[in-house]
Amino acid sequence: MDDARVWAFEGSLWDASDEHYQERIDDEIVMVLPRPPYVFQGQEAKDAVKQTPDWDSVDLSDKRVSRPQEGLIVVAYTATCAKGDEKYEAHCTSTLRMRGHDDWLVVQHQQTPPLTAAVEK
Repeated sequence: MDDARVWAFEGSLWDASDEHYQERIDDEIVMVLPRPPYVFQGQEAKDAVKQTPDWDSVDLSDKRVSRPQEGLIVVAYTATCAKGDEKYEAHCTSTLRMRGHDDWLVVQHQQTPPLTAAVEK
């Protein structure tokens, strides 16, 4: 999958119907989201994203793509979303696994909101 299709696929997960989202997520997905219990897997992860608003706008920036082996794509980016007055921003990663020709599933996803305070060493 070329980069344009990778980003179209990832972007579609932010503003797609729940049915589309559920079809593109592996049954054993592992997710880290910025709300308790923070670490989710499988159906629990799929259910957790049902609480996400239907965003009016989604912008993916600072995009990176890695292909560590055949049939595996890792992406990192910043998502900026809005619905009316509600705003959301997170630094994200996703790992996609090829299930078959032109058939990809997300097997890992994480979202980290921007830190509000600098971490001291």
